[in-house]
Order: sequence, then structure tokens, then C-alpha cells
Amino acid sequence: MPELQLDGLVGPSHNYAGLSLGNLAATANAGAVSAPRTAALQGLAKMRLVCGLGLPQGLLLPHDRPNLSLLRGLGFAGADPEVLKTAFAEDPALVALAWSASAMWTANAATVSPAADSADGRTHLSVANLATMPHRAQEWPATLAQLRLAFQDTRHFVVHPPVPPSFGDEGAANHMRLAPSHGAPGVEVFVYGENRGGRFPARQHARASAAVARRHRLSRFLLAAQADVAIEAGAFHNDVVAVANGPVLMAHEQAFADRNRLIDRLAREVPGFCLIEAPASELSLEDAVSSYLFNACLLSVEGGMALVLPREAETNASVWRWLQRVVQDPANPIHTLHVRDLRESMRNGGGPACLRLRVQLGEAALAAVDQRFLLDEAGLDKLERLIEAWWPKTIAPADLGNPDLMDQCRAARTALLDALGIAPAELGEV
Repeated sequence: MPELQLDGLVGPSHNYAGLSLGNLAATANAGAVSAPRTAALQGLAKMRLVCGLGLPQGLLLPHDRPNLSLLRGLGFAGADPEVLKTAFAEDPALVALAWSASAMWTANAATVSPAADSADGRTHLSVANLATMPHRAQEWPATLAQLRLAFQDTRHFVVHPPVPPSFGDEGAANHMRLAPSHGAPGVEVFVYGENRGGRFPARQHARASAAVARRHRLSRFLLAAQADVAIEAGAFHNDVVAVANGPVLMAHEQAFADRNRLIDRLAREVPGFCLIEAPASELSLEDAVSSYLFNACLLSVEGGMALVLPREAETNASVWRWLQRVVQDPANPIHTLHVRDLRESMRNGGGPACLRLRVQLGEAALAAVDQRFLLDEAGLDKLERLIEAWWPKTIAPADLGNPDLMDQCRAARTALLDALGIAPAELGEV
């Protein structure tokens, strides 16, 4: 069974506003000058690698930014340029929120359960509400519209709206699936946080996770608490300290609050379960978080598994030394490391796994996906040319109040939709 990798295309409004409390990289780079064109091209290079590995590759689109409907809803009035300039003069932080390009991290777009796990034999996708962070809570309507367009064939897919915002849901970034193979029934692990009294918020609520499991009609799933110490170290999502693929769980020793219970349960319920664990004595949480080691894409490829890693994992001596031991160990299937430069995304707090949503599909279901969301080498070439022509080279914080930047970003997104043959009305846009 193929696994479709749906990557978020980095949008033309990519900027460093430091909006994500608890995301250490994002807050550390707040106010820096971003490079949207470079960021998008780096993301495309990662997608091209995945295509070259023989895996299905698709994309989700950047959202329309700035989100002036948000500003109008908060009382700013007038023509679009006036709304932007007035709001920026009064509340620049609010305008930065309206410019957020964080929808590029599609690991937060939704939670996906394949047909093999659900009682009705269909693939279920629940759009995340992202209610914990205001800059992300605005994303779900546009994400829902895209997923309903891409997965509109109800013979194969069910696309659910978000769970109520009373309970924060951050999508696949806090969800893992373990199974003997992509096509076999598996155990889905929903990781939630608490971190009572900590500096940083826990973003995934246990009730949201349970609700998604019920909606997806799952019979085999686990709820597991993320360790407070991991959240405090900057693991704002579970995918910063753990990644799973097939029967393999690769994780930091301090990722989970009750590590032994979770591992024992997976060992009993997942045939061929394989744990690849980084001991805290060998690899600190700080190194794991700063390098985004566990935010790698763990992929099933010919002959075993491969990891797609950010350059930061290679340049961290402790991380790279541990990875060399992993690939040299014949007891696990990971045999190849692919390192890619994703610095622009990394500086804003998202690594390789943040950029992709995994959708495990049978051949018939894959053929039923709207083909405009799927990519091949020719499609990647076309996107590369489009980005080089339309995406801004740089964005500084002061630029967010400039209507000229708004016009440029709107024109870039229009050019993208035209190139893909997607009409704004298909996405519910006027």
C-alpha cells in the first residue's frame, strides 16, 4: 500500500513573527528577515527527493494571506489597503498573526486514519482546530476546504470538520500509527499533553484525541501522555521527540510520561514491533529538540526504511553519532539517511515531518485523489519556475504593513492556483 506524502507548499507570506509560544526556534528568530522564495524552494527540493524515492508526493496550498477577514472581524474597516495600514499602525502583532504562513506545516492540518483501521473501510481525515494558538486557529476553514476538494470521493474518504475548540487538537503532529505494514490493521497512538504549571502550553487535549478516534471508528488505539519534561524542553508537539513508521517507533527516552506502559502495550499488540530509542544519557532532550532529529520523515522504501533529516541533525555531533549507530544496527530496518537543507522552515520552528501529512491509501483510493494535488517531476519543475517568478525574496517585520506586499502575495497565490487549474470558488473563496 502506498503512503502519500502531502507537503505544505511554503507560502509567499512566510515570515518570522515568533507567534508560537513553546516553539523555541520560532521565538528565537522573531523579528528576523525571512526568505519566502528560498523557503519554498527548499521545501520543493525535499518533495523532489521523496518523488525520487518512488513514493507518491502531493501538496497542500498556502492559505490566502494576509487574512483581512480576521482584521475586519476585529473592527478594522475600509478598503483593503486601509484595513492593513490602520491595523498595523495600531497593533503590529495582530497584523503579524493575520500574515501567518504556518499552514505550510501540514502535520497540523489533520489526523488521518487509513481504511485498514476504520470500521467502515474508508480513510478518515479530521481537520485540526489548532485552538491553542490564535495564529493557527484561523487555519481550519481553508484546510477543510482543500481536504474536501482533494479527497471528495466518498467511496474512499470521509473528511471531518474540527472537534469543538474547547479542546485543542493539533492533528497528526501528535498522532502515530504502528502496524506490520501500511496496508495491515494497526494501532493508532494519540499523544496528548498536560504540563500543569509549566512555562509552555500543552497543545493536544486528551478529549480531542479520544473524539477523533471515535469519529474515525477505530477499534485499536491508545492515548499516551507526552512527558512534561519534553514539553518544557521545547517539544511543543510529539513529533519533535518521536516518529513511527510501520512497526518501528523511533523516540527519545524522555518522550512519554509513562514510557514503559506504552512500550509494553505496543510490543504486545504490534507484530514485529521495533523500538529505536535514544537514551537521555547519550542524547539530551535539548539536542533532540534543537536538531529536529525526531522530526525526520521515516519512510518505507525498497529494502527497508530511510530517514529524511534536516541539516541541523548532521551538524550536531551527538545526534549524528547516534544516527550512525542506528543505521549500522542490523536489528532495525533503517538503512539510509537523506539530509536536506530546510533552514528557512527550521528557523520558524518546523522540520521535515512538520511539512508533511501522511495518507496511507490503497491503489484505488490513491487514484481517487484529486490529481491536481499530486506531483511528479514535471509538476515540481513548474512549481519551481513559478516560485522563482512570484514569491518575495525577503520579508522584514516592517513590510507586513505595506499594501504592496499584500498585492504581491495575492498575485503569487493567484498564479499558483492558475498553474494548478484550481478555481478559487472550488476552495470556497470569492
